[in-house]
Amino acid sequence: MKIISYNVNGIRAAIKKGFIDWLESTNADVVCLQEIKATPDQFDQEPFENLGYKYNSWFPAVKKGYSGVAILSKEEPKNVVFGTGIDYMDFEGRNVRVDFEDFSVMSMYLPSGTNIARLDHKLQYMADFQKYVDELKQEIPHLVICGDYNICHEAIDIHDPVRLKNTSGFLPVEREWIGNFIKSGFIDSFRHFNSEPHNYSWWSYRAGARGKNKGWRIDYHMVSEPLKDRLKRALILPDAQHSDHCPVLVELD
Repeated sequence: MKIISYNVNGIRAAIKKGFIDWLESTNADVVCLQEIKATPDQFDQEPFENLGYKYNSWFPAVKKGYSGVAILSKEEPKNVVFGTGIDYMDFEGRNVRVDFEDFSVMSMYLPSGTNIARLDHKLQYMADFQKYVDELKQEIPHLVICGDYNICHEAIDIHDPVRLKNTSGFLPVEREWIGNFIKSGFIDSFRHFNSEPHNYSWWSYRAGARGKNKGWRIDYHMVSEPLKDRLKRALILPDAQHSDHCPVLVELD
């Protein structure tokens, strides 16, 4: 099964930039989206259905034009869960999960910490999300958590680790959290296959950062340890340019 995760930074904007044609070329089985910034009635869903995505779970934020996640699937899930049951997360449309017969996939959009208030919000989310996942894994040991974590884990994952060490997304407390998240029973699927530098999934729109590859790797497929033997490959797809992010892919046997 081929799973793609993509922070589209607005589904309507991405569609105008050729997202549908690109999606057709990927032939993915499951597509996890973040920052859809729209409700399902604000765009035409028929093009997705025409590509075979008949089972689509949209979870927008309460606030219009903000956040929101989705999962598009060609295979019918046996169960869909919108949100985590934690109110402040769910108001912002940050988690949706689909359960298949032998594993589950979640699309997750972790907050950014652009100022002190939002950083506190992010840290609270991180702590509560870890507790939620610890409990979830007891029920669903085969779990893939896809999405925009808004954190670079190691120095190799950011273009200037020295100058950016005090910037949210690469703060010691954030890096420690994602390290502990992995240690709690997950595999960073991209790093499982690739230890090379200069592989990023987000670039600022400023100063031609993408053309200079001054990026951050903040989008992940975190795969639970029991699925390790089913990992086939994991890639970053930087040629897709419908957003300030690019998609990431994982394939499971």
